[in-house]
Amino acid sequence: MKRILLLAILSIFGLNNFVFANEGMWLPMFINRLNYQDMKKMGLQLTPEEIYSVNNSSLKDAIVMLSGGMCTAEAISKDGLLLTNHHCAFGTIQNNSTVEHDYLTDGFWAMSRDKEIPAKGMTASFLIRMEDVSDVVNAKLDGVSNAERNPIIKAVSDSIQAAATKDTHYNASVKSFFDGNEFYLFVYETFTDVRLVGAPPSSIGKFGGDTDNWMWPRHTGDFSMLRVYSGQDGKPADYSAENIPFHPRHHLPVSTKGVNKEDFAMIMGYPGSTDRYLTSRGVELAVTVDQPARVKIRGTKLDVWKEDMDQSDEVRIKYASKYAGVANYWKYFIGQTEQVKKNHVIEKKKAEEAEFQAWANTAEHKEEYGDVLANIESAYDNIEKYTLANTYIQEAVFGSEVLVMSYRLMGLRRALEAKNPDPIQLNAAIQAVKGRLDNFYKDYNAPTDQKLTAAMLKLTYEDVNHDQLPAYFLDLVKKNKNDFDKVASYIFEKSMIPNRDDLEAFLQKPSAKKMDKDPAIQLLGAFLGKFRGEISAAVGESYSALSVGNRLYVAGLKEMQPMRKFYPNANSTMRLTYGQVLDYFPRDAVYYNYYTTMDGIIEKEDPSNDEFIVPEKLKDLYNKKDFGPYAMEDGEMPVCFLTNNDITGGNSGSPVINANGELIGCAFDGNWEAMSGDIFFEKNIQRTIVVDIRYVLFIIDKYAGAKHLVDEMTLAKKSNPAVIEAKP
Repeated sequence: MKRILLLAILSIFGLNNFVFANEGMWLPMFINRLNYQDMKKMGLQLTPEEIYSVNNSSLKDAIVMLSGGMCTAEAISKDGLLLTNHHCAFGTIQNNSTVEHDYLTDGFWAMSRDKEIPAKGMTASFLIRMEDVSDVVNAKLDGVSNAERNPIIKAVSDSIQAAATKDTHYNASVKSFFDGNEFYLFVYETFTDVRLVGAPPSSIGKFGGDTDNWMWPRHTGDFSMLRVYSGQDGKPADYSAENIPFHPRHHLPVSTKGVNKEDFAMIMGYPGSTDRYLTSRGVELAVTVDQPARVKIRGTKLDVWKEDMDQSDEVRIKYASKYAGVANYWKYFIGQTEQVKKNHVIEKKKAEEAEFQAWANTAEHKEEYGDVLANIESAYDNIEKYTLANTYIQEAVFGSEVLVMSYRLMGLRRALEAKNPDPIQLNAAIQAVKGRLDNFYKDYNAPTDQKLTAAMLKLTYEDVNHDQLPAYFLDLVKKNKNDFDKVASYIFEKSMIPNRDDLEAFLQKPSAKKMDKDPAIQLLGAFLGKFRGEISAAVGESYSALSVGNRLYVAGLKEMQPMRKFYPNANSTMRLTYGQVLDYFPRDAVYYNYYTTMDGIIEKEDPSNDEFIVPEKLKDLYNKKDFGPYAMEDGEMPVCFLTNNDITGGNSGSPVINANGELIGCAFDGNWEAMSGDIFFEKNIQRTIVVDIRYVLFIIDKYAGAKHLVDEMTLAKKSNPAVIEAKP
């Protein structure tokens, strides 16, 4: 009875939407004002300044943004050693693998620093500071139209960024928050010399594969190790044998004490994207139109690739990273669509919108907010007409690699348009294409892409309204009597793109005439013309109206609930989330413990399934119980554990930190039952899946024999060892 009364009171005062302790991806600069007292009550032993400080060493100085937000890593030694996920370094592992040196299958460990492998194209950014610049930007936006907003925001942001980095080697960005209501500056020190130090074989780093992805219980050693190098002066420098390990302002000490249920846990990292303020109409469009199409297209793509990968080690290695990237979000879209329905997210959104509309209809707020939801609805009505076509060009048309490369040639085509092309611009365009050739052709197999192109074009033709497809494409299909194998065969026989020698010969003497006769370039150009012209014109005003509506909706929510602590959607900027190590009940009569052990690896072993192969050495260590100092008190070897932290994509590789600021694990996944969490936080069942740092150390030391890497770390003293409760 008391609980019912309390809920009624909370509802009356509009407090039913208040954020729960473990919900929220918070900006670290506001910890003292918004979060610190809650964190202390949960067990935090650090001060706010020890977490985020501009002038002194703090936890933020150990947190690394990889490649502009692709993943997160953390510094775990004074010499720039980084820990991140196996899947975050998977592209580098694959890029350096060959049939003769298959690091995907065998793993890689640098036994000395001169053996560390350059991670080409990867960057490591350390946050120097963040700053609220909302007043500066918004002062320039008073009274301007929505069409004028973006150019003004860009101009003001460019000016702020330039001032922040003047006379420094830093880079900066101004990001929009709360759907364009607030703006923050982020200043970074970005390093381009990053090297692969170690990675377990995929049978450990990807154990469970697609089957276990997003699932609990989990037994995946999803980690890898990198190192950041600087010039002799300690500043960022391009790769050189003369570079030295970078010395970060702070590195995380590593705890081997283990975790208990309800222990404090916080995560710092760079979450990529959430849509917590998305309206019910936006959710409906995603789960009924957009995501089912993405699942269908990606599923077809995976089937085509897998067939060829299973027949050739060379093709398997070439397509391993591409396959993993497509597969991850293929399953994500399946899970999010399913869990949005199961968790009644649309109904929850509608309830929040009803509360907002009642507030907006009052005399005080009606003029500014009364039509916001209706305008959002109207915008979506028009956008929905073209959503499927947009999804197919993103996923299917650009799913063909030959068409992707055609797109990358468009800059050269524009340079050739003039009667007398500017030699400097033309040469720059040619060099830009040449700069992409090595990466493209290294991992390209034309016969595989021909089959994929046929499949992607067939899906597009069958599923998209023909009024929204280009005439060139429809004519091409008609000429080949709806035989998409013939369509693809024609493209690949006549185009210069599938063969590197042909494209390089063209680049020696490029001409617009030759490009315009190339069927791959013609087809890509036809799709771009259709979508950039007719379709963009049809939905442009609706997207503009949606932008205004979303901005007003979020502003109205904040005005309606002045006592609520609001946090912004993720946007690849540093965030902190805090919670506990915790088990959960996913459904009726089912209980999931909060940790797994190596027992589960052995139980899942299936030598006939490449997702569940267990290396012989790992089995030998298990059978001998040779776990070194990394086992639990009862002698078992922990593998993964759960927390109820709030994370999303981009947080992959983020450190899980205990109350004392020590590293206890590396976050790598979320759980299936809460895959709607990017849209609506599921407080009772949302979990983060973490690889236990003890399992990481065990693999490095006992499996890989790379104890020199463990010795490089700062290990927290194992006083008062944690006693893990027995499994039920």
